[in-house]
Amino acid sequence: MNLLDAKSIIADLGLAGVLGILFAETGLLIGLVFPGDSLLFIAGIAASGTAAALLGGVHLSVLGLFIGAPIATILGSQLGHYIGHKFGRPLFNRPDGRFFNHTRVVATEKWLKKYGPGRAIVLARYVPFVRTLINPLCGIVRVPASKFFIWNVVGGILWSDGVALLGFVLGEKLKGSVDHYLLPIVGVIIVLSLLPLGIEIIREVRTKRHLS
Repeated sequence: MNLLDAKSIIADLGLAGVLGILFAETGLLIGLVFPGDSLLFIAGIAASGTAAALLGGVHLSVLGLFIGAPIATILGSQLGHYIGHKFGRPLFNRPDGRFFNHTRVVATEKWLKKYGPGRAIVLARYVPFVRTLINPLCGIVRVPASKFFIWNVVGGILWSDGVALLGFVLGEKLKGSVDHYLLPIVGVIIVLSLLPLGIEIIREVRTKRHLS
């Protein structure tokens, strides 16, 4: 079993594995390494009529996925917010690593300041790394718990059920041949999810060059 591979998670752990990874990705810093977007997309396919052919007989419950996924992401984010609020900035005073580093923290802080808490929390769901870091950072900067909860619920439902629904619809429409399109589509999803972060980095580089 490979916890970094969406198909492996679904095939070996089923719905419980999907929900556990979603909770960890949004609630714990180790979640930075997990494949949230691709996992939701393939989980949607696994809940469709294509599941048996694609995942060796594994089929996820439609209701279990579309109810459980938002709950897992919402609860995970609430945990992240609590950790940030409780332990504060010293939590992030650690050496730069491969997956967790100061650059990503700074990018997330800028994201929060640029869009404001509401839009930032919702939009961050669609950006890897940012959707993990935004929750404790909201706790650190003391975003009110009630406001965070409301936008967390909105973002959690839109992201988890939205991405899963894309996979489900594709699985229903391309029964028997979805495997041929899976890798390219997942690749496009990953590129699109990283695009906002990439744009922010490019803008930062240009700003530094202009100032120098």
